[in-house]
Amino acid sequence: MRKAVFWKILERAGVLGGQFVLQVILARILEPEYYGTLAIMLIFIDLANVFIQQGFGTALIQNKEVSEEDYSSVFWTVLIIASVLYGLLYFLAPLTENFFAIRDFSDPFRILALMLFPGALNCVQQAKLSRELDYRKIFISNLFGMIISGVLGILAALNNGGIWALVIQNLSNTFIVSVVMMGTARWKPRAVFDIKRMGVLFNYGWKLQLSSLMDMGFEDIQAALVGKAFDGSMLAFYDRGRQFPKFIISTINGAVQSVMLPVMSLQQDDKNDVKATMRKSLTMSFFFISPLILGLAAVADKAVAVILTEKWSPCVPYLQLYCLSYLFWPIHTCNLQAINAVGHSDIFLKLEIIKKIYGIIGLYIAIRFFSSPIALVMAGVVTVPLSCYVNAYPNKKLINYPLKEQIRDLVPIMFADIVMVIPVILVGMADLPKVLVLVLQVICGAVCYIAFNAVLGTQPWNDAIMMIKQRKDV
Repeated sequence: MRKAVFWKILERAGVLGGQFVLQVILARILEPEYYGTLAIMLIFIDLANVFIQQGFGTALIQNKEVSEEDYSSVFWTVLIIASVLYGLLYFLAPLTENFFAIRDFSDPFRILALMLFPGALNCVQQAKLSRELDYRKIFISNLFGMIISGVLGILAALNNGGIWALVIQNLSNTFIVSVVMMGTARWKPRAVFDIKRMGVLFNYGWKLQLSSLMDMGFEDIQAALVGKAFDGSMLAFYDRGRQFPKFIISTINGAVQSVMLPVMSLQQDDKNDVKATMRKSLTMSFFFISPLILGLAAVADKAVAVILTEKWSPCVPYLQLYCLSYLFWPIHTCNLQAINAVGHSDIFLKLEIIKKIYGIIGLYIAIRFFSSPIALVMAGVVTVPLSCYVNAYPNKKLINYPLKEQIRDLVPIMFADIVMVIPVILVGMADLPKVLVLVLQVICGAVCYIAFNAVLGTQPWNDAIMMIKQRKDV
């Protein structure tokens, strides 16, 4: 498992890190309004991708026995779904342009939506390599896609490409990753289709698909409300504030969870093993995520000004609020992955319904009594403790790991976070150039956090050191 986690973290940190740098470069070249337009496009494309990427892919990973016929059957199914959804998006493009009052929206939107087709192939490729815990090949494929698409996007931006620069970068990345992965995964679809096996996979996957659709839909509704009620620049600031902490979550928590599901799926008959794996995943994710998230919130104003320039400064409050919202994300995802791994996608769906009910109530209150997009983010922050309880509740019986015990495992890390964040805030008050203050804050935070864990010898620290020492075996 350590080998798989190493490569998955490398893939997430390397590829997403590269994409982060790429987005910083493009954000410095392009105006915020283009990112607002892209955010509107991705609302619909991401929702369509739920039917392609989610459900069947997870079902392939979770099932104990998967054949070549299963992989091909899933591919042909999601390819048909992608074709239908692309036709729908193509037809809706002018209506979307009129609804959000965005000029020259339809053509780039229709081109960007083509990414649904390589996404159908990538769904099966990712599932196959994830089952094999071969994240090295995923890393290689995504690295190629990130580098080549990044170069194309930057060249287009420098040549006044505007929104087309972002379309080219996103679309080319998806195509290149799928093409390269055909070689690394050494899998190609065959002309077979097993309807009985698809019924088995669908029975498990549709619940996850519906859950993902609800989750993604709720998130996209908030973005759509901002895009409709305010101008494109405001949506860009809102979306950019979310992307910074989401990058951290995708890099670290996404890596650990990607490995966690196939490993726990193999252990699903032994609840003690599932619990042990979840505990290690939870503490390791929180160990890396919490200092980065809290540190980012503490240096937000300096970081945005230095990295993105002052034109992006309105995104700072969104960034800080989303940091609070994402802080306990490992609790959500670890519990949900454990539920999936032991084969209870029905419980997963029920939890999503419960969360969306009170989420919609919070959203209604924010819209009804407030007229700022800040209120939409605040509504999400307020419901975080309740969501932690809801997601963790089933695992009290399923694997004997209640929320109270999970929090107790995280307490030492929380103390380390407090020791780190207070000096970082104090350093930020220094009357020095912003670049220098930012560098000092980062160094101060890293030293305090590492020193605290090293002196006390916390379990996640010991696990991280052991994983580093064993890197030669990777």
